[in-house]
Amino acid sequence: MLKELHLRKVGPCDELDLQLMPRLNLITGDNGLGKSFLLDIAWWAMTRQWPRALNKELVSGYVARPQSAKEGSIEFVVEGKANKEVRYKSTFSARDESWTGKAGRPHNPGLVLYAMADGGFAVWDPARNYWKKVGGQDVQDRVPAYVFSPRDVWDGLQDPERGQLCNGLLSDWAGWQKEGGAPFEQLCAVLATLSESNSEPLKPGPLTRISLDDARDIPTLETPYGKAVPVLHASSGVRRIIALAYLLVWSWQEHVKACALIEEQTTQQVVFLIDEIEAHLHPRWQRAIVSALLNVTQALARDARVQLVVATHSPLVMASAEPRFDAQLDAWFDLDLVSGSPAREPQVRLAQRPFERLGDVSRWLVSEAFDLPSPRSREAEVLIEQAETLVDEEDASAQEAQELTQKLEGVLGGIDPFWSRWRFAGAQRGWWTLPEPGQPVSKPAARKRTRT
Repeated sequence: MLKELHLRKVGPCDELDLQLMPRLNLITGDNGLGKSFLLDIAWWAMTRQWPRALNKELVSGYVARPQSAKEGSIEFVVEGKANKEVRYKSTFSARDESWTGKAGRPHNPGLVLYAMADGGFAVWDPARNYWKKVGGQDVQDRVPAYVFSPRDVWDGLQDPERGQLCNGLLSDWAGWQKEGGAPFEQLCAVLATLSESNSEPLKPGPLTRISLDDARDIPTLETPYGKAVPVLHASSGVRRIIALAYLLVWSWQEHVKACALIEEQTTQQVVFLIDEIEAHLHPRWQRAIVSALLNVTQALARDARVQLVVATHSPLVMASAEPRFDAQLDAWFDLDLVSGSPAREPQVRLAQRPFERLGDVSRWLVSEAFDLPSPRSREAEVLIEQAETLVDEEDASAQEAQELTQKLEGVLGGIDPFWSRWRFAGAQRGWWTLPEPGQPVSKPAARKRTRT
């Protein structure tokens, strides 16, 4: 488990301190404030590897450079086997372009999974990637980690020296389905759990061929309209989910096999980093994905503790966490751009926010998570500000109010709650009169008044 992360002069913040909780950690913030960067740092802290250093096909996951090599540092606390905590501090060597610290293997944090926003994926397995002891020295002669580009997820991962590391989704799925064993049963169960709804589950269909020139057996998915669609033709949202499902099953299956070979028990801890968990997903899916991933990971690793660190832009993801959020196990962190003094530029700050159950998802839009002035369109927002200003102007005329009402009608729905406030305020100013009790109140009523 990753328990603490402390950055000095690294990334957008001069100082950043993160105290993670053991189950669910939600990270929000505007674009460019460092959510993905934090996940990259978290991955490095637990594995001592930068994703792109292991796979040049990635477009993210580069080595983090500090603002100043003399002042920059990364410090973290990891909890591994037997609840043992290790604190590690690293500084940057500008000459070597690398982070240095105490020599030796990284502390074992358990199985670490990292789903990147672009569809890439990384796995660190304590049974397969851990360093060996040779003559009393730590030697990393195994694969440092399994880092997949989006293409590698589907077609397989190769190493120039070691050969084929993973067959990929298309080949493994087809092979598992033909064998009909435990891996395919797990895949079916994971797909069902990660589905948008129980009424429309992701269910494998028969294998198929998609071209005369392609000899591969391609997996398919059953659809609600009764046809089996090749996974290569699935939507972006479905492809994101089935890739997650496959890699969860593949990572756990390979971990179990490796543990059997080295005669050790499977890991007691799983850390899952997920960047933009809602990527490509329909709103119905967004409000189910957090609970689904918690359930799936806990179901695969039945005896292990599962820690999720999730970066999101979605108010539906935040609202979906409400039923399961427990302040003893979970936390919400928010990155904000804070205005400085006139002599200083704005600064990025990370704050742990108290998690409140806001109910209506529109309330999350105007919360500290997303900082919108209102859940409406920008055009409606501007006109409502003009209306509120007009109400406060002593010499505002009924004609001005009527003209503004016509503009508002072009951007606001007829049942928007603003209309009742606007009618009442206009009646108080004498711009129009309200209907008599028992008469219907309709938005066009304001337009029928005589203009002055």
